[in-house]
Amino acid sequence: MRHGLTPSQTVGPYLHIGFDWLSTTQLVSADTPGEHVLIEGQLLDAEAIAVPDGLIEIWQADAQGVYGHAEDGRSQTKGFQGFGRCATDADGRFHFSTIKPGRVIGVNGGLQAPHIVVNVFARGLLKQVVTRIYFSGDAHDEDFVLQQVPAARRDTLIAKPDPHRERCFQWQIALGGSNETVFFEI
Repeated sequence: MRHGLTPSQTVGPYLHIGFDWLSTTQLVSADTPGEHVLIEGQLLDAEAIAVPDGLIEIWQADAQGVYGHAEDGRSQTKGFQGFGRCATDADGRFHFSTIKPGRVIGVNGGLQAPHIVVNVFARGLLKQVVTRIYFSGDAHDEDFVLQQVPAARRDTLIAKPDPHRERCFQWQIALGGSNETVFFEI
């Protein structure tokens, strides 16, 4: 049984009217130092149906683990933009061309595994949800944040290499259901 739209579903068709022009999917130039990667994914609702009116934002450190933040005090790599935004297409797909981030110091003083912070805006959400992308093959056991996630659910945060394309990672965001992505409280 399906119900009609409710007032909480405010992103809806207004997303593309108000945010498309703010899209920033290319975070690097060709000569930016670091391991260049393409991240492709899909945003799904709790019933595994594509969300065509979502918005994915990412924030990340450069290859040396430096954030573009005034409090960091270090200079971020020239030619690198540590923030990106992509509206999902009709199939719920999004993509970012970036570099693999370096390790940053965590709240416990230890180094975190390379990761990208992700904000998801979508219909039915009164405010964004926050998650992370980690990369398959990295040392995850030292990452304090990832270790707080139950082992059976960590896989929802790991981007997998595309077997057909070099330096391309695939990652799915599920807003609910049996394979729901882990989201963090901020």
